[in-house]
Amino acid sequence: MVMYILWTLLFFHVSAQRWTLFDEESKPKREGRVRLVGDLPSSGRVEVYHDGQWGTVCDDGWDLAEAQVVCRQLGFPGAISVTPGGQYGEGSGSIWLDDMNCKGSESSLSECCFKGWGITDCSHKEDAGVVCETGTNITSDHQFFLDNSLGLSDDLGLLFDSGDGCDFRINVQDVSEESELTFCVHSMILMIYPELNITNNSENLTVDVSHTCHPHVSAFLRYLYSRQIDVSITSAQCLHQLAFNFGVKKLMEDVGRAFTLLIPEDNTFHTQVSMFEYGLRTGDLVLQENVLQYLSWNSEFLISSPVWSTISFHMMDALLRRSDLVVKDEAFLLEALERWIQDKGDEISSDQQASLLNHIRFLLIPVDKLYEMQFSSSVLHRNHEKLYLTGLLRGFQFNALPFSKIRKQMYNTSSEYLPRIYTGDEWSVFINDTTVNYQYHNYYYGQNNRIQSFSTPAHPSWQAQVFLSNQECSYYGIPCTSFPVARLYGYGNQNMYTSTIRYSNRLILTCKNENNIFHVQDFKNDMAVIPNNSSMGLPNPCPDDYSFWFVVRPEYI
Repeated sequence: MVMYILWTLLFFHVSAQRWTLFDEESKPKREGRVRLVGDLPSSGRVEVYHDGQWGTVCDDGWDLAEAQVVCRQLGFPGAISVTPGGQYGEGSGSIWLDDMNCKGSESSLSECCFKGWGITDCSHKEDAGVVCETGTNITSDHQFFLDNSLGLSDDLGLLFDSGDGCDFRINVQDVSEESELTFCVHSMILMIYPELNITNNSENLTVDVSHTCHPHVSAFLRYLYSRQIDVSITSAQCLHQLAFNFGVKKLMEDVGRAFTLLIPEDNTFHTQVSMFEYGLRTGDLVLQENVLQYLSWNSEFLISSPVWSTISFHMMDALLRRSDLVVKDEAFLLEALERWIQDKGDEISSDQQASLLNHIRFLLIPVDKLYEMQFSSSVLHRNHEKLYLTGLLRGFQFNALPFSKIRKQMYNTSSEYLPRIYTGDEWSVFINDTTVNYQYHNYYYGQNNRIQSFSTPAHPSWQAQVFLSNQECSYYGIPCTSFPVARLYGYGNQNMYTSTIRYSNRLILTCKNENNIFHVQDFKNDMAVIPNNSSMGLPNPCPDDYSFWFVVRPEYI
């Protein structure tokens, strides 16, 4: 894969479980271990051990499936219930996990899907808890935990280095370069990885690896022994490819997260598109998701770039399915899709065109633009006239009829009523001034550019605020623990809207000079605490010079 940017050095360490202590109170602090903090052993606040310290789990998306994993990891038969944030008190330190998505069958919480360690927009008021089943076969026998595995990872690494007793050969070759490397390893170690399909009768394995990656093969094979490896930008892509070839999914995911730090670096979008296609080929869902999220947030810039006409059908399909696309409005997205289909020409079949058009949410296109669409004479419109007419009719109905009437015909799983993140003037307001030298009188008497009022079609009146100090928060009776913090709240007559509309508003952070979006988060109880750089999904490229974009996002229920 051709890379279009100069990657800066990145380093991280994947460590093994390596503590040896004694008794319940001082069990080894092993990576990914969980504990409950509360009055009873079977219930409490969930904490997980990572990177040398205990941290909590946010309750966003916290459900019984996640609780089942935690309870079984702790040795209980299962979970009885989950508890909302704060019931077992607030934790301290890092919030390690957020937006967990467990199937319920995982053996540990860290095996569930999540975006990355420490990536969160939560506070400790949202620390998750569980209540576990205690079972009926509990005895009074006190059990002690013994672990003599300290140093095992290092010992296995030394075993690889020495080659003593090796009984299996791995041949690494690049046919095009006519180069080959041979490593003698231990078949018993390789049998831990079932994807390699190593049996007692096997004596060797031949793998085709690009010559440019040959210098990294030894470190990768050593990882199979020790589960430890240093990853730099120069080695990341090769290690990811080797992990894919050998079926080592955990290393693929960890290195894939390292790629995330590179995503904002290329304003031309060539690198991001290449990363997605690479993630598609290797089946790395984490890498695909991280790239798609960034491109969704910066979709207007992507659409206006030359790369837009080159993206694949698979990427276009994945983007149009998402609700976190940041665009002016749905009509803007439809116009961009029409232009992309026209540029592709015969590369995209009529059925593929129709499938993409079906992802357009015609109901949410502004009514004045729906009216103009009737008179469109584009080739695409003529080729899919029935699809367009159906979309126009439903769009006019949605804008003309009370939603309480339309709701009866809604499908709960339909996304056509779910808005994307529309940044048109009727749905958003921009606060660009983050200076802190306001006089006391000016801030509280309306002479502050960090307080903006605006109106939207669904809810009449909103006020957006950015607070930079305790003094500002105190004036409004708001407890603030870190800064900056944003607030977006509606006022006026809300009763006529709350029965059919709920608001899932968004705060967008964008660099002032470059305008690229590097963070999007929701409001909780009208507030959005800006996370620090280490807890963002993407690094903040402009920590001292960014702007706030407040977006009202009605969801029709």
